[in-house]
Amino acid sequence: MTANNWYLTLTIATIITAIGLGAASAASKESSSSTPQQVFDGMRQSFQAQKAKGVHARYQWELSGPNGGQWWIDVNDGTYKIGKGKIDNPSVTFVTSDKDWVALSNGTLGGKWAFFTGRLKIRGSQSVARKLDEIFP
Repeated sequence: MTANNWYLTLTIATIITAIGLGAASAASKESSSSTPQQVFDGMRQSFQAQKAKGVHARYQWELSGPNGGQWWIDVNDGTYKIGKGKIDNPSVTFVTSDKDWVALSNGTLGGKWAFFTGRLKIRGSQSVARKLDEIFP
């Protein structure tokens, strides 16, 4: 593995960890029987407006499975909107199953493991993906 590939792998692993930890704290009281909608509702309560000042990011989730679907969060300079469906021009898209998203969110599935085993895919800006943990701790 070259130095550049190693650095990229380490960077991606760091992003996955941040996402997993942020979602875990946002929905830490959610059980494994929770739904993705309950996870997103929990994220509403953890929003940190001061950490979102100056941030303009669009997050998209594409979740498969019986409770799957599409969700989005639009962060705009200290405010946010959250909804179900698709958002235009997402900065980052997370692709996983409904059960894996809940497991990532409650800490029973590690972000690094999910990413490296293909259970979580991330498309888009790495720096914007890392911000998610700060905005929704």
